[in-house]
Amino acid sequence: MNSRSNTFTQQLESAWTSQGSMLCVGFDPDPKRLPLSLQGKPEGIFEFCREIADSTADLVCSFKPQFAYFASQRAEPQLEKLIKHLKDKYPHIPVILDSKRGDIGSTAEHYASEAFERYGADAVTVNPYMGFDSVEPYLRHSGKGVIVLCRTSNPGGSDLQFLNVAPDGAPLYLHVARLAAEKWNSSGQLSLVVGATFPEEIARVRAIVGDMPLLIPGIGAQGGDINATVNAGSIAHKPGIGMMINSSRAILYASSGSDFAQAARTIAQSTRDALRAAALT
Repeated sequence: MNSRSNTFTQQLESAWTSQGSMLCVGFDPDPKRLPLSLQGKPEGIFEFCREIADSTADLVCSFKPQFAYFASQRAEPQLEKLIKHLKDKYPHIPVILDSKRGDIGSTAEHYASEAFERYGADAVTVNPYMGFDSVEPYLRHSGKGVIVLCRTSNPGGSDLQFLNVAPDGAPLYLHVARLAAEKWNSSGQLSLVVGATFPEEIARVRAIVGDMPLLIPGIGAQGGDINATVNAGSIAHKPGIGMMINSSRAILYASSGSDFAQAARTIAQSTRDALRAAALT
C-alpha cells in the first residue's frame, strides 16, 4: 500500500519498525538561534529545517513542526513548503503539526482543515479543555491523527491536570486518558501527549490506554530521563514501539555554525541509540 494512503497509526507503526526508532524531531525554529548564514534570509527558516530534516530522516519515527515558531515570523508559507518537502521526500515518516488547537464546532473544523488540507499534516495536537466538541471535528478527517494533551511536560501543568475531579477521585489527566481510550477514539487514530518529565504519570496513562501511541516531549533540553521515560511508556512484550519521544532544541541547536545539520545528526543519532538501548533493557 502506498504510504500516502495509510492512516496515521499505520504510518507510525511502520516507521517504528522500518526506522528502528522512537525519536521524533521537533522543529522549533527560533530566528535568533539560526546560523548566521541563514539569519535574515527570506527562506532561512525553511532552509534550516530542511537541512536538519534531511540529515536526520533515517533516524526518526516522526517529525513535529511547532506552528507558533513559524506563524510568529509570518513564515506559514515556509511551513507549507517544509511539510511538502517532508511528505514528498519521506512519505513513510508521519508529520505532526504541533498547534494545540482547542476550539469547538465550525471553528474547530476550520482548524482541522488548516492542519490537514492546507499544511498536509498527518496528525495535529489538540487541547481537550472544551471536551469532545473540541476533538470530534478532527476525527472526521479519515485516517488523520489527533493527539490530545493529557499530562504535559511543563511544571504549571499540575495546576489543572492534577486536580482530583473524576468521579473516582482520579486526577484530571487520568480522566482525559480514560475518555480518550474508552469513548473518544472512534476513528482509531487518537494519541495522547504525556511529558517525559513525569515518568510515573506516563506509566499510569499507559496502564489505562493500552497500545495507544504516546507523544512524549521533555527529553533533551527539558531534562527528561530517557531510561525512566522508555521504561514507563513501553508496551508489554513490544519493545521499541508505542512512543514518539520528541527532542527539539537539543537537536536543532547542537551547533550554531555551518556544521549545524551534521551536529544535529550526531545528537539525533545518539538520542535514537539511547532510546533503543533503553527499550531493550
